[in-house]
Amino acid sequence: MKSTIKLRMMGLFALLTITSSCKNATQNESKEATHNKPNVASEYTKGQAFIEDDESTPNVLQIALQSDDHTTLVAAVQAAQLENVLVNAGPLMVFAPTNAAFDALPEGTVEDLLKPENKESLANILKYHVTPGNYSKDFLKNFKKLGQANDQNVAVETKEGEVYVGGAKIIASIPAGNGIVHVVDKVILPPTP
Repeated sequence: MKSTIKLRMMGLFALLTITSSCKNATQNESKEATHNKPNVASEYTKGQAFIEDDESTPNVLQIALQSDDHTTLVAAVQAAQLENVLVNAGPLMVFAPTNAAFDALPEGTVEDLLKPENKESLANILKYHVTPGNYSKDFLKNFKKLGQANDQNVAVETKEGEVYVGGAKIIASIPAGNGIVHVVDKVILPPTP
């Protein structure tokens, strides 16, 4: 109960802070124009993903941010500006490729996808790694395919007791406050139309 009240108060405080910042920014617009300073707050840095919360169970984004093995995934999520999507109430299943999985892509692929002009393609690939739901690795053995957040299906297979999603093997699973993170050994690429 205290955590819920505290979260609501933090949300109200954040809303008041943003409102106050917007009001101050409007009042100081002419001053900033003479000093050529950019607007302090952007739409990109607003939303649930940017609220600090050290008390509740980490969500899927926080789990990725805390992992040394997922720095490339985090950079991709940030480049595609999908942070707020990964903190939704969910439940979400995120198939999280490791840094080694990204390193296995052809040379220059990651660097090219991280360019601003490729934001839409990158977002499509990342959404192909997200499924609504919260299923354990063992429960996934009951599926033949999953509907992904990019509106495409991905195949699910079981080989020698191991679960593969889109050809990527689930090597670990971490429960999250808004779902589950399944760590995978490959980047799952969506089929091209």
